[in-house]
Amino acid sequence: MTLLRKKRIFYILIGFMLVLCLYVLRVVWIQIASARMAISASGMTMNELSVRQREEGIELDPGRGQFLDRNGYPLTGSTVWVPVLFPVKDLPDEIQVSAMADLLDVSVTELEKKWSKLQYPYIWQDGDGPAPLVLSSEEAGKWTQISGFKVLPFMQRYLEEASGKQWLGYVSQRPDFIRSLQGEQNSRAVPLTMQVGAAGLERTFDQFLRGVGSTRAAFTVDGQKRPLLGLGLRLKSSNDRYYPLSVRTTVDQTIQQQLESLTEQMEIREGAIVVLDAAQGDVVAMISRPFFNPRHIDLAQGNWSNHAVKAAVPGSIFKTVIAAAALEEGVTTPTEVFHCSGHYGKYGLSCWKEGGHGKITLEQAFAQSCNIVFATLGERLTAASIEQTADKLGIGRAIGWYDPSFRGGAALRQIDQEEAGTVFAKGIQPDGGAKAQTALGQRDVMLSPLQAANLVVTLLHGGKVTAPRLVQDIYFKNGTQMLKFPFQSSPSSYGAISPATARTLLKLMGKVVKQGTGQTLQAADWNLAGKSGTAQVVSAGRPANHQWFIGYGPVEHPRYAVAVLVENRRAGAPHQATELFRRVMDILAGGKNS
Repeated sequence: MTLLRKKRIFYILIGFMLVLCLYVLRVVWIQIASARMAISASGMTMNELSVRQREEGIELDPGRGQFLDRNGYPLTGSTVWVPVLFPVKDLPDEIQVSAMADLLDVSVTELEKKWSKLQYPYIWQDGDGPAPLVLSSEEAGKWTQISGFKVLPFMQRYLEEASGKQWLGYVSQRPDFIRSLQGEQNSRAVPLTMQVGAAGLERTFDQFLRGVGSTRAAFTVDGQKRPLLGLGLRLKSSNDRYYPLSVRTTVDQTIQQQLESLTEQMEIREGAIVVLDAAQGDVVAMISRPFFNPRHIDLAQGNWSNHAVKAAVPGSIFKTVIAAAALEEGVTTPTEVFHCSGHYGKYGLSCWKEGGHGKITLEQAFAQSCNIVFATLGERLTAASIEQTADKLGIGRAIGWYDPSFRGGAALRQIDQEEAGTVFAKGIQPDGGAKAQTALGQRDVMLSPLQAANLVVTLLHGGKVTAPRLVQDIYFKNGTQMLKFPFQSSPSSYGAISPATARTLLKLMGKVVKQGTGQTLQAADWNLAGKSGTAQVVSAGRPANHQWFIGYGPVEHPRYAVAVLVENRRAGAPHQATELFRRVMDILAGGKNS
């Protein structure tokens, strides 16, 4: 081989070596850059990253924001002590396992079987449900030295197993929703398994509740799941100054709990109670029966429904709307005299009082809830005037706090699943019979307890419809206010009823208690005013009644407007709603009769 040829081969080899070195350097540079990015994103050193590869971790707190009542009392988020098992190769000695089994109320065999098969850390459950077993602080303090077993602080989201707080809602895993979030601009990475709001305030305020990071506990093991001495348990938290946020509601938790207990005492199976602050129309309490458990939602079983915002047949409380329309249209006066024979022959309607009321004024007819007088008024009115007056009073449309372009973004409606209800069925021209039945709160009329309570607030405000709030403001973790939701009205496109008509209707409500269907309320701790209602419905194929009472108190200086609904009562059963209304008002008054 010639010298020239040898030099040529040498130079080629040198070239190959240079290319190979450049390639290796490039790979090393990419690995270092990736590692630096990982360190930057996680806030950990290289040593911490290597250790993390051997950690068996579990989430103790997802970092989700919490709800408070109007006084700052927590409605969600309670830190409890829970037992956690970590996967380890060798279980502790027999004495330790036996003591653990006693603590967990299981046999040694059952505990060992469960523990030996673990692939991931496991929070010990209380019975067969998903709720963790909660230990007292005294019990928690006794367990610190067993390898693979720790008692740790755990954020339990819901403070009660079952309640009437359907408005609060619940969280669940919603992968499709999270995928939609990942496509939004400036959205952070969110795991598909993260629980997000599925209903109630948890859903409507989910954008504020997701937080910025979770708190995790990790037990460090080697590749064969043997604990690494000196490392033990590690806690990792975001420690952000501003998150998670706290959402302060308008609800008074003490009143809410008292009224929930009242519905239990009175054995209310189905129905709702809505208490609004008369000054602003804010929701003070909202109870829905039957109760629900946010940890056990079974939509197929129908155990999730907020009856307080669901439309129901109103019966005679709708006579308030008819009276308002008749007074506004000038087709009657409070002193006009009618004659009730007990029957309204044209359409087969009858009065609840056998034999009728005889000669009776509008004022007396409202107090006695005379069907004949209001059927007559229904025929005098046009369908348009009835529908428009209902709209002016916040009925037939959603009236909860609403911003169509909240903070320049998407619409925000505070109250989830609120139903608008109806006055007349769409596409049908009401005849005299339809108007007469509608005037009695039957046929196609539907409204929610929230709308019924807000109707009373509207009258107290001289005809101005308020927009009930469930949330008043949001706070950063450090206690400074992030956002405030101002008081809102909910005006009708048809205008408002006159203050004079509003005052007349409030006076008529007073007559109901003084000399009408609500006379039993004279035994209440406050002077009260209101309107009763009984709607005929069919439940499970049998005739039944929805019983209502709406009103306010005290009459001299109104503080609360209340609507109560007892659904699907046996036809002919005593009017439980009137008694429920009285006892609700006595609780609000803080009196002896509560």
